[in-house]
Amino acid sequence: MKQQKQVSLDRDLGLWSALSLVIGTIIGAGVFVRQSAVLDDAGSTTMGLLAWLAGGILTITAGLTIAEIASQMPETGGLYVYMEKIYGRIWGFLSGWMQIIIYGPAMIASLGAYLAILLSDFFGFPSRYNALIAIGTIILVGILNLFSNRYGATFAIITTLCKLVPVAALIIFGLFFGKQGALGQSISEVHQSAGNFGVAILATLFAFDGWILIANLGGEIKNPRKLLPQAITFGILAVLAIYLLVSYGVYRAIPAEKIHSMGTGAIPFIATTAFGNIGGKILSIGIIISIVGCMNGKIMTFPRIMYAMAKRNQLPFSKTLAYLHPKSHTPIFSTIAELIIVAIMIIFSNADRLSELCIFTVYCFYVMAFVGVFLLRKRNPNQHRVFSTPFFPITPIIAIFGSLFVIVSEIASDLPGVLTSFIFVAVGVPVFYYETKKHGIVEAKNEDAPIEEDDDQSDSSSVKGQN
Repeated sequence: MKQQKQVSLDRDLGLWSALSLVIGTIIGAGVFVRQSAVLDDAGSTTMGLLAWLAGGILTITAGLTIAEIASQMPETGGLYVYMEKIYGRIWGFLSGWMQIIIYGPAMIASLGAYLAILLSDFFGFPSRYNALIAIGTIILVGILNLFSNRYGATFAIITTLCKLVPVAALIIFGLFFGKQGALGQSISEVHQSAGNFGVAILATLFAFDGWILIANLGGEIKNPRKLLPQAITFGILAVLAIYLLVSYGVYRAIPAEKIHSMGTGAIPFIATTAFGNIGGKILSIGIIISIVGCMNGKIMTFPRIMYAMAKRNQLPFSKTLAYLHPKSHTPIFSTIAELIIVAIMIIFSNADRLSELCIFTVYCFYVMAFVGVFLLRKRNPNQHRVFSTPFFPITPIIAIFGSLFVIVSEIASDLPGVLTSFIFVAVGVPVFYYETKKHGIVEAKNEDAPIEEDDDQSDSSSVKGQN
């Protein structure tokens, strides 16, 4: 491919764009479909609300911890870059490999699959077309992200605002027209396995996942050392408030036993009861928009990891994958490659199962990143920090133990899946060593070097054989 000259990612994402991407990427279908699951595990509405609160607190501690790292490493690639700079190239590669090959595509594919089901129900399409609908929708959102990132950011803002309409409707109806007591309702007589508060928290953590993906756009955010921590912090806090209010509204709207018996149909039932058949349709449209917005955030962010890895010559076809379109300044081939993997997953595998398998490895790398805050402070005690984790070291310690809770829960509940996830990661090891040997890349020994202060270092730095 022709060598590129002076083409870099655009730093044109402001606070509102970044904030919309955080909120839009977190809020998908989880807040609409997990109410029953959380309530069943918690055993009562009071404990259900506490589970959502606990999940939010664990998430905000994680976000505040990562925000300190992000303020020091405002580069494209997010977690991949953090792992590389803290622990070395191999650990950075493995975290990136897992995200671009399995985790990211599986998350996008599962969103596409669920969206196809909703669209088929809404328009009356036969279910045999679901795979085609899912792939078609993903391609359309993917095409949008081949253009300048301001289009994807604008779409994120619009979808985030739209998805808040059904959310607001649920909250208002529950608060002002609900006749149930939101606290103290128990379903223990109905559901004998209820009362597992830890599992309930775990269910909420999955609904909160996705906040870290904004860090993948660190090289495209204006003043990232300041705005990236703000977007992560305020975005998670906004989502926490929304989840608590929605849950409270749902508990006020219908009895706990009804929520349990209806499962994922509880919220559509509330909408139909409150606003008639048209209400159910409006809610369906809201959920569809919510999923599309969530999908847009993931399609916008995961290819940036592939691009960052290709810039370092760590992937096959790195020269092509690191290509930036001279007009849009977006990694078009990395985006296309990611969409191809997504399409393959939709056709040949169970994306939901694959995404569940990768949750374990994602949280393993989360723990390493949280520990990394302590390592960076020890290595660079005089390093100027634009953002420092509040209540250090309590905040990162809570984040570490919260992530360990997820890891232990996954091992206890799905050991074969955990072992399978290790295999997915291990496949990347020979790829890494082959590509590094091919390009003559030597592992850097700079663990004690200070973090660079140049915000544009990710765009201006060169890698052997690149540019």
